[in-house]
Formats: sequence, C-alpha cells, structure tokens
Amino acid sequence: MFGLATQMSTALFTAVLTLYLVRALSPAEYGTLALAIGITGLLLKPSDIGTTQATARYVAERHGDAAGVRGVLGMALPMKLLTASSIALVLFALAGPISNLYNAPELAWPLRAAAIALFGQAVMRFTQSVFVALRRTSSAFSVVLSESAMEFTATVGLVVLGGGVTGAAFGRAVGYVFGAVLGIVLLARLLGHSPIFGAGPSPVRRPEFMRYAGAMLIVQGAGAVFAQIDVLLLGAFLTTSSVAFFSAPLRLTAFLAYPGMALSQGVAPRLARHRDDAPRLGALRLGLRYLVIFQVGVVAVLIVWADPIVHLALGSKFSASADVLRALAPLVFLSGINPMVVSPLNFAGEGRRRIPITIAAVIVNAVLDVILIPTIGILGAAVGSDVAYTLYAGSNLWVSHRVLGLPLRPVAVTAARSLVAAGALAAVLAVAGTGSSLSPLEWLGGAAVGGIVYVAVLLLTREVSPAELRSLSVWPLRALRGR
Repeated sequence: MFGLATQMSTALFTAVLTLYLVRALSPAEYGTLALAIGITGLLLKPSDIGTTQATARYVAERHGDAAGVRGVLGMALPMKLLTASSIALVLFALAGPISNLYNAPELAWPLRAAAIALFGQAVMRFTQSVFVALRRTSSAFSVVLSESAMEFTATVGLVVLGGGVTGAAFGRAVGYVFGAVLGIVLLARLLGHSPIFGAGPSPVRRPEFMRYAGAMLIVQGAGAVFAQIDVLLLGAFLTTSSVAFFSAPLRLTAFLAYPGMALSQGVAPRLARHRDDAPRLGALRLGLRYLVIFQVGVVAVLIVWADPIVHLALGSKFSASADVLRALAPLVFLSGINPMVVSPLNFAGEGRRRIPITIAAVIVNAVLDVILIPTIGILGAAVGSDVAYTLYAGSNLWVSHRVLGLPLRPVAVTAARSLVAAGALAAVLAVAGTGSSLSPLEWLGGAAVGGIVYVAVLLLTREVSPAELRSLSVWPLRALRGR
C-alpha cells in the first residue's frame, strides 16, 4: 500500500505543479523547461552506469542479511555518487554550447539548473530503489513525498518571485537535492551504519556486479534515449512551443503509469532469486490483470474526452495538445502495464534479455520521428512513440512468458473483455458531450454513468465477479501477498 501511496502522492504534486506551470509560463517557456528536462532525462539513467538496478537486485537477494546489504551498498553507492556528480558537472559546463546548438540562448540557465537536479534525482532514485528492494516502501514513501512537497514549494515560490522558466528549473533542483540527502540519511538510520563508509566487504564480487550493471546500463541508456527522443527531435525540427504541446499532455497523464509502478514495487522484489523465498508468480499474474482492466478504461476516457480534458487542465492555449493526447493513447495504455512486466525481469537477474528489445525500440522510434515529424509535425512524434512502445512492451511481455512462465492467454482474454466494456464506456461519454468545455453536470454524469456501465459490462463478460468487487478495497494487499 505504501508503494501505491508513493506513486499517488508524487502524481498529485506533479499534476498540480504542471497545471500551475502551463498557466504561469508561456508555451515557449514551458517548452524550454521541457527541453531542459528532456536533455537531462537522456543522461539520468546512464549516470549511474547501471548501479541502481544492479544494487536493487543484489540487495533483494540478500534481504534479511544486514551485513550483506551493507557490503553491497558500500561498494555501489560511492560509484553512484561519483558518476552522477561527474555527468552533472559536465552538463553544467556544456549548458551554453548545448543551448547554442538549439539556437535557444534562453535554455542555458534552465539547463544548468536541470544538471543540478540530475544529480539529486539520480541519488534519490538510488535510495528509493534500495528501500523497495528491502521491502521498506514506507521509507521510499517518506522520501518521495518530502521531495515532491519541497519541489512544489520551491518551484512555485521562485516563479512567483519572477524567476520564470529558470526559477522553475531551480525549484526542481532544490527538491531533488533535498530528496537525495533525506534518502541517504534514512538509509543510514535503517541500516544503523553509514551506507558509504566502513560498510564492510561486499558479498558480491565486483566483476559480477559490474557485469550486471553493464547490462542494465545498456538497457537504461537506451531506455533514456527512447523516453526523450521525441522531445529532442521536436526541438530540433520544430519549435519549443511544439515541444510544449507534446510534453504537457504526457506530463499530465504520467500519473496513469503510477499504479503499475506501485504494484511492481511490491511484486518485483519477490521475483528475485532469494535463498529462502521462492518467486511468487501469482502476484504478478493478478497485478497484471487488474492493470489491463484499469488501463483499457483510461484509454477510452482519453480518446473520447481529449478536448475537454486538455481545455480544463491546460487551458485554451494548449488546444493543439488534444490531438496529441488522443494519438498517445496506445502509449499511455502500454506504459501503465509495462512496469509490472520489466521490473520482475530485472530483479530476477534477466535484465540482459531486454538489451536488444530496448535498442530496437529506440531505432524504430528515431527512424519514424525523422520521417514523420517534418511531414505531419507533432503527431509524427506521437505515432513514432506508439509504434516503438508497442514493440517494446510486447517484446518484454513475451520474454516474461518465456523466462518467468507468465501465461499470455489470460492477459489476452482480459484485454478483449475490457475492450468490450471500454466500447460501452466510450458511448456513454460521447453522449455526455465531447466539446472542449463540459458543464459540471456533464463531467459528473458522464464519469459516474460511464463508470457504472464499464463495471457492469465487466460483470456481464465475467471478467470480474461480484465477490471481487466487494473485496476491491483490499485487493492491493492480496496482490502483494500473491493470493
């Protein structure tokens, strides 16, 4: 439950902050901020040379062995600090030349602030991953909630004081550096010892650790390129305003992937090859089923109500984002279920199998973007992302089937029945209204009746049972226990 609370708390702060920034900044300014974040996002995951996920794997395998956990951290955390700080310093120094490449001198200082944020975010995510591996998601919740609150407060304060896009970027940096410091302090308190100095010998040989870290570096590096390539190419081919129209709906819907992330935090560590704890495939199957049901319903809402959602959340100056939101519906659906598939592979030590999948997805996305963006503009980036992510998520699902034994037929059946229910939901929403501005009655009536119809069709198709609905309030706990 703390995993879900972690994701939903950061989702709330992210959503409110996004709503504030798209109104406080112009589209060009918001696009500049998104471009700075995109550039640092390209470097975030490679900045730890794969140590974050490798550490999480070996810590999870030694759950209950305090000395072993300290030894792994004593080897991994100094490497993390060194690589993250080095990349952040280089990016800070190159902010001017990079902004000149984009012919956007106003990008320089936001990019310098983003470089500082990169260091804090990298270290904070390292500590968060360790807490998840130790099955202490309550500590991860404390770190993420505190960081989100600090980032929100600092960002709004600096923008109100006239800092503009640079103030927004430095507010983000303040939040992540605070989260990094807090994460290390809580980790030291949990272990009863510094996670950096005098941690004792590592039970994992450095060559073995670095081999797996190297595999994760390739996967995460390619994944970082995949996540940011649309923003970078839009900035290169079009304008910063185009970046804003593409990035704003993505950031607005990012919270829809959080339920999958939350469930994976509870399920994935239990797929590690622990000497006393057998892998729990039942929790993975149950969690994936519920995620498919949830995400299919979400996609129906996004497609039918894209115009009113964008108008309400982002304002009329972002009206071009409505078509982008519709076009990105497949990406939103797949990104919601993908964490439940890839995280267990990483914890099971099978991350190497993801290398060709991720690289292929990046190549497909880049080729389609280069072809389509000059031709059809922003929607070209959306099409490239959809096609590439379908390849990426589908291949990861197949690997989970082959390696972990995840059955695919139940997933397909759940998806088919959910699509039938989504069709009924879409019809209700269309009747309620699809204009750019809905009345409160249309919002509430469409959502309420549509939700009831969606659940009713799921019951009629026997995808869910009345007993499941009655126990819905406790299903996350049962999923984590693998029941």
